[in-house]
Amino acid sequence: MGSATSDPPAAAPPDATAPSGRKPLTDAAETGLKIVVVGGFGVGKTTLVRSVSEIRPLNTEEVMTQAGVGVDETGSVTAKTTTTVAFDFGRISLNDRMVLYLFGAPGQERFWFLWDRLFSGTLGAVVLVDTRRMDDSWYAIDRLEHHRTPFVVAVNRFDDDTARHSLDEIRQALALPDHVPLIDCDARVRTSGKTVLVTLVDHLYQLALAQESAS
Repeated sequence: MGSATSDPPAAAPPDATAPSGRKPLTDAAETGLKIVVVGGFGVGKTTLVRSVSEIRPLNTEEVMTQAGVGVDETGSVTAKTTTTVAFDFGRISLNDRMVLYLFGAPGQERFWFLWDRLFSGTLGAVVLVDTRRMDDSWYAIDRLEHHRTPFVVAVNRFDDDTARHSLDEIRQALALPDHVPLIDCDARVRTSGKTVLVTLVDHLYQLALAQESAS
């Protein structure tokens, strides 16, 4: 990755928005899925939504001020200057029939009360993890399990992550069951973010098949 800071501005690759002359297929889609992206402060949630959205994403970022000192724990993301204060929203069409509506949740503890509302109507979630601050992932995983919301875990790799823990080590540290998908990603890269979302949709599909077989 180019920058070692969290939530860097996502590069805008040529396919980050709908190609010129072609309208996104959202209006014709038969299935719309609400997906929530959660994780700790500065882990890359806003960046992921920005990088994959085919529309100009809605962001509620505000400049961090002295009022947040001692309230928001910046930890290893001291270079971060803005923060999400409500949620991010984006949209991506996976194919002619399926569109995902993406909601990026705020990471600071003082905004966690919004999470339960964002989870309403959610079919699945992405938990973004920064291995330098894995403890920040516990609350997201706990709330998703409480709501019985299926999720996948995506490890957003940073340049200054010198430890480079393996996925097996991360699964063990987070006590993730074997059936929960765990993958690496670069939240700034559209193709990487799309792979995360496709992994989630595949996971939801397999869970639906298993439930249908059981019934």
